[in-house]
Amino acid sequence: MAADGKARSPPLTPEQIRADIERTRAELIHSVGELREEVARRADWREWVRHRPLTCMGAAFFVGFLIGNSQRR
Repeated sequence: MAADGKARSPPLTPEQIRADIERTRAELIHSVGELREEVARRADWREWVRHRPLTCMGAAFFVGFLIGNSQRR
């Protein structure tokens, strides 16, 4: 038993370590792909306008108002 009271598992073979690295790499590639899709979907302004047309029109009006007022000075 180890000093912390937990039983130690036998050391991994190089093949097991490589397999674990490959499995982790595949999981990471999958997760990054899903994250990219989610970011692209959430950042698509067309989806925002499609789902919230009045909010987007209000935001566009407000931004236009701010730009117009900043040009007067």
